[in-house]
Amino acid sequence: MPKDYYKTLGAEKGASPEELKKAFRSLAHKYHPDKGGDPEKFKEVNEAYQVLGDPQKRQRYDQFGSAAFEQGGMGGGFPGGFSGAGFEDLSDLFGDMFGGGRQRRSRGDDIQVDVTLTFREAAFGVQRDLELYKTVRCEHCDGGGAEPGSGKKKCATCSGTGQITANQRTVFGTFQTRRPCNTCHGRGEIVEKPCGKCRGGGAVKAMRKIRFTIPAGIDHGELIRLSGEGEYGGIGIEPGDLYLRVSVKRDPQF
Repeated sequence: MPKDYYKTLGAEKGASPEELKKAFRSLAHKYHPDKGGDPEKFKEVNEAYQVLGDPQKRQRYDQFGSAAFEQGGMGGGFPGGFSGAGFEDLSDLFGDMFGGGRQRRSRGDDIQVDVTLTFREAAFGVQRDLELYKTVRCEHCDGGGAEPGSGKKKCATCSGTGQITANQRTVFGTFQTRRPCNTCHGRGEIVEKPCGKCRGGGAVKAMRKIRFTIPAGIDHGELIRLSGEGEYGGIGIEPGDLYLRVSVKRDPQF
């Protein structure tokens, strides 16, 4: 019986690759057996995405339907005829579920602040100073988390790799997953003597003064992004960004 892969994913035939991926991830989370879902539905969703998530297979499917992939037409690689195409997305999904998958670059939280301007300031531009109480890099240890003069040693939990490897059984077989080491937080080493000011975290709360320029001609409701001026995330983590949401006062003359 012909299979409607678009219907399986709940997507339109003209859906973009991003829309298909979003639909797949949502349904895969919903039906995953380890989360109490339906194993058969989970297989159907994955089968549909293995076709529609690959441009060449999607083109064949749109032209010939699911018959183009019957009797081994989909190739080997996974039980049930799933090919290797799209495995990157499955790796991401399993990473979300089991703490493994590819490592994503971490960063601190963003901050948003409202800035009110007069009509003339918005029209001609203005320079402002802003004071924020936020998480910043510890100056005592320069963000390294170690008391000045003390050293570091290899993490015994992960043997210096920064990652813990584990095997996770799924309906597709056994997958090897990796997650950051909880002891060293992915750094592979630990300090011998933690910083007395930040207690080894590399970050503290402090008041910071930020000077910025509002460009001439900015409109009400616009956002200005100041890269790296958000919350500092800790050792080895980049700070977030600061967003200024502009509000322009009404002017009786204009």
